[in-house]
Amino acid sequence: VQLQAFGGGLVQPGGSLRLSCAASRGTFSSYGMGWFRQAPGKEREFVAGISSSGGYRYYADSVKGRFTISRDNAKNTVVLQMNSLKPEDTAVYYCAATPRALATTRGQYEYWGQGTQVTVSS
Repeated sequence: VQLQAFGGGLVQPGGSLRLSCAASRGTFSSYGMGWFRQAPGKEREFVAGISSSGGYRYYADSVKGRFTISRDNAKNTVVLQMNSLKPEDTAVYYCAATPRALATTRGQYEYWGQGTQVTVSS
């Protein structure tokens, strides 16, 4: 499966952004999907995951209550809605796919998009 993420940009603290990830060349509905992020000088970390059916969602503690992951299997897309953004959310965000129904660790994901930059700054 090939993934392409887009929707990043510059936003002020407290603002919102919506990231999208489009999938191709695979049976999208059979993959668990996730979003990760990597800030300069830091490890890539899990942000949110959604099961292949969309029935289960998991979030990192740092984004719970602010971010929402969703998917549309008919359109082969997964979305990360980010609200109440903070400067510490600044990072390159990656979407990823796993053949597992759901996964929360980097090593469980096999396919990665190219990343999209999110900068939260006044």
